[in-house]
Amino acid sequence: MRVDQNVIAGGGPSGPATGGEALPGRVNVRERVYRTVVEQASASLIGVSRSDVKADVIERGTGIALRISSPLPVPDLDDTVAISQTTPVLDRARELQEQLQHRLTGILGREVSRIALTITGATIPERRRVR
Repeated sequence: MRVDQNVIAGGGPSGPATGGEALPGRVNVRERVYRTVVEQASASLIGVSRSDVKADVIERGTGIALRISSPLPVPDLDDTVAISQTTPVLDRARELQEQLQHRLTGILGREVSRIALTITGATIPERRRVR
């Protein structure tokens, strides 16, 4: 996503109607935008804070490949019922990869050809009491 345009000093676009001095320039925002979108969508799907997720975006032809690092929410070890109902970590990571690939392909508008998901740790979701 590259924008080639002439801009006026101060940031506005130039043109015949603006009457300002034009500065040629180009703005490249693709990697930062993709990384931010990937981190937010991944954090939302995984169930962690966006600050816990780190993503790298690699362009490959018409598609993109992603490296995502995130902790994985797990139940409290004292909650034996929740532990017995939890999917094993490897199966859960595989499901997350598939869900992320489907969701991010739709959001980004480009084919996500590969997702390398690295689990960096475990987090226990904080239980909140309803008042």
